[in-house]
Amino acid sequence: MSIKVLKSLAAFALGAAVFAQPALAQDKPLKIGVTAGPHAQIFDVVKQEAAKQGLNIQVIEFTDYVQPNVALSAGDLDANSYQHQPYLDNANADRGYKLVSIAKTVIFPIGIYSKKIKSLSELKEGARIALPNDPTNGGRALLLLQANGLIKLRPDVGLKATPIDVVENPKKLRFIELDAAQLPRSLDDTDASAVNTNFALEAGLNPAKDAIAQESPDSPYANVLVVREKDKDRPEFAKLIAIYHSPAVKQFIETKYKGAVVAAW
Repeated sequence: MSIKVLKSLAAFALGAAVFAQPALAQDKPLKIGVTAGPHAQIFDVVKQEAAKQGLNIQVIEFTDYVQPNVALSAGDLDANSYQHQPYLDNANADRGYKLVSIAKTVIFPIGIYSKKIKSLSELKEGARIALPNDPTNGGRALLLLQANGLIKLRPDVGLKATPIDVVENPKKLRFIELDAAQLPRSLDDTDASAVNTNFALEAGLNPAKDAIAQESPDSPYANVLVVREKDKDRPEFAKLIAIYHSPAVKQFIETKYKGAVVAAW
């Protein structure tokens, strides 16, 4: 083969490689970090729906709550889906991340349960209410009681309210702070208890049927889809959000989790 022919072939190969690069870039999957359990299961459905629309997704599962943000900030992920906004805000403040939420996903609603009453309106003066003793979930429980008109909290308390932040308590409710895992067992000794979804399920409670009050989907504790701030306007994220918020994904959530996990959009 002549040198001239070899040069022509080399030039052709180089040109082909150059023209192939955009196609390869388009085929590059969106890497989404999730934690094991519902977040991973839901994103498997999102991945299937996305494939029908030509969007390639790679789901990467993590076993802790720290590394998905580390990996996203470092550029090893395109997005993650596992945390609520207060957690993200704390992570940004503590670690200097520049991460933002672009959509709500699901909420694991805290609920109020009782063996003695069917409605919060039946609570009598001086009723005993058990709450989680950690700041995040204790605050969630108090905000839920406030949303149902039973108490009022200091306006500036934010999301980490404790019983000392209650400024109006017409029924003189008495609050008992317990470890979150003990709350289902407290139902025999209290008038009502605020229980996280995971502990409610472990105790054989059905959040959709047994809770006499639950957080609404617009709770600040709804989980969110998170990306780097500089990437928030990437067009593929708009497509990803539309797919996550599609009827097919919502139906999966409702059928699979029966109220233990709720669509937050």
